[in-house]
Amino acid sequence: MTTNVGTLDRILRAALGLVLLYLAFASELPFFDGGLGKWGAVIVGVVMLVTSALRICPLYGVLGIKTCKRT
Repeated sequence: MTTNVGTLDRILRAALGLVLLYLAFASELPFFDGGLGKWGAVIVGVVMLVTSALRICPLYGVLGIKTCKRT
């Protein structure tokens, strides 16, 4: 698979992933106490961190989107 996630996109994905994981595990907000809110945030947060680290987004590949300058 070719790289399709640019630097700014990586930074935003990593930040969003960390925020979602914080909300799921460390916040006292009622929405993230359990169930769909907590585990949905965990799954999306982990996916954001993985795509940021690997610089590959499968959804971008399907849609033909590329935010990086390299080929």
